Amino acid sequence: MLSAALIMAQFATAVGGAPAGSVHPNLWPSTSPDPAAAAADRVALDLIGRMTLEEKIGQMIQADIASITPAELRRYKLGSILAGGNAAPGANPRSEPQAWLDLVDAYYQASVADPGGTHPPIPILFGIDAVHGHAKVRGATIFPHNIGLGAAHDPKLIERIGEATAAEVAATGIDWTFAPTLAVVRDVRWGRSYESYSESPDLVARYAPAMVRGLQGERGSPQFMAPGRTLSSIKHFLGDGGTLAGRDQGDTDVTESVLARVHAAGYAPAIDAGAMIVMASYSSWNGTKLHADHYLLTDVLKGRMRFGGFVVGDWDAHEQIAGCTK
Repeated sequence: MLSAALIMAQFATAVGGAPAGSVHPNLWPSTSPDPAAAAADRVALDLIGRMTLEEKIGQMIQADIASITPAELRRYKLGSILAGGNAAPGANPRSEPQAWLDLVDAYYQASVADPGGTHPPIPILFGIDAVHGHAKVRGATIFPHNIGLGAAHDPKLIERIGEATAAEVAATGIDWTFAPTLAVVRDVRWGRSYESYSESPDLVARYAPAMVRGLQGERGSPQFMAPGRTLSSIKHFLGDGGTLAGRDQGDTDVTESVLARVHAAGYAPAIDAGAMIVMASYSSWNGTKLHADHYLLTDVLKGRMRFGGFVVGDWDAHEQIAGCTK
């Protein structure tokens, strides 16, 4: 998946960049270097060096369970699988936890079968929208949406909710949740306002690392990504809560200073807490779609902010970029 971020960055260079006169990396916060990054990079680069082009492309693709079977995964060796929308085991949204566990395990076993002999098998990552509890699974605990948690003014509560959510997600074999949303909502006409903790960037900055710690465990401790934890995705990078008139997937027409100070407030604390995945936003910044913004995704996020993980696209958002299709 490391190669996916690299190739995505090269692609973004070809199709878009920052608005003219808006390139000021010094406006953005930096983060602490990850002491484990160098060793992880060596392992990843060695693995990439032994992969075929087809395998590298496969690692860039995340397919929904409605689009690929475990048997097909044995052939195509994709990097990740998700259960999006109403997708569920056997197309039954009322499936029991055991059905989820069995399904996820079937994909996992397919991903590590028949590696071809050139490198160790690469297990899939399986993602799901457990954004306020493991809501797609019967019997799971459902928590308030972010707007309700923001009203609680209690980061410790947020961390405990993240830990509880991770435990229930992990119990079904899933190791990645598409949460938390770090949008700073500026217009309540935005239909996804409930996904924002607050209109206050300071509050979002306090909650972001708390949820990441709850989901993943304390960075640098034995609890970090231990059994019962799950990967988090901080999203949607960047400015999704600030679009004009609150239009979903719209344009955030603000200065770079406002984008960094307000809309990015939660990202540096979340990265320092160990967040390893960033999801790009459908929205635009001053007319440039985030999925095609090399400056923000690479120069700012991976350069200035030292984010060492990978960037994942939102659902088919790349089709909104000139020259791309699903």
